[in-house]
Amino acid sequence: MDSVALRGVRARGRHGCLPAERELGQEFVVDATLFLDTRPAAADDDLARTVDYGRLAAELAAIVAGEPVNLIETLADRLATACLTHEPVVEAEIRVHKPAAPIEVPFADVVVTVRRSRA
Repeated sequence: MDSVALRGVRARGRHGCLPAERELGQEFVVDATLFLDTRPAAADDDLARTVDYGRLAAELAAIVAGEPVNLIETLADRLATACLTHEPVVEAEIRVHKPAAPIEVPFADVVVTVRRSRA
């Protein structure tokens, strides 16, 4: 299976369990790896037969900026579901980074990874 990957899609969202997270918001970073057969697109040199990653990046950013959720696990699931609406995609792996999570000790990043398929 081939893949198309988007790395570092950034958007501001208001996700989290704490009132301050909902009120102030913070930046989230999304990595998406889409699994599909790219041969039809390559054979015809046709964007319509693969994933338009520019359009997908905008969709993912809009989901992050949209309706708040408590858990980034929920956000990751919504992002994966959106990826699977693109016809050639049979599986999607999403990583949601929350680098400004409200943690009281020094840390580099918080990341939730989900992998979803059509089957």
